[in-house]
Amino acid sequence: MKEEIFKKSLKQSGEGYLDGQLLIAMPAMSDERFAESVIYLCAHSEDGAMGIILNKRADHIEFTELLEQLDILEDDENQISGPDNISVQVGGPVETGRGFVLHSTDYHSDNSTLNIDEDISLTATVDILRAIAQGKGPSKAILALGYAGWSAGQLETEIHANGWLNCPATAEIVFNKELEKKYDNALSSIGINKMHLVADAGHA
Repeated sequence: MKEEIFKKSLKQSGEGYLDGQLLIAMPAMSDERFAESVIYLCAHSEDGAMGIILNKRADHIEFTELLEQLDILEDDENQISGPDNISVQVGGPVETGRGFVLHSTDYHSDNSTLNIDEDISLTATVDILRAIAQGKGPSKAILALGYAGWSAGQLETEIHANGWLNCPATAEIVFNKELEKKYDNALSSIGINKMHLVADAGHA
């Protein structure tokens, strides 16, 4: 992933780019990896785009197991100081061994946290996991392995082909712990019922 995509996207927010919005997979989405997925778009610029899937759980690993693998939590430690009910999610098919944390803006790490909008930030360093384990992390957080990425112009092409519907994001949808409800909730936020979707639906 190119760090310049992040930086450029943040500078160009509000100039026709979609960072800070949700992407909702439409019936026309041909890639089964993204079927009925909701993606929070962290960065979008003329160079490409990057986002985190919000509604797919990584069932093969628990949060505490991940902390142990990263030597953040000692093997003989029975519990952590921070919340231990954080689910590990599948953020996308790119760099699946890398962790990304979408979180509320009450946590900030200099030089490693990107403030995407007034409610949501992104941090991709192990420091935030250590802070969460110590009870010093953000009040709301999503831990995702991997991300979804698009090359220059690719996302625009997919949207025009009715693969994605884009709509405003809210912290309530992004951080909802009931992952199975996020798809319906995202559609409902713009007045759409999933049962009424057709493969040639347009986009907001």
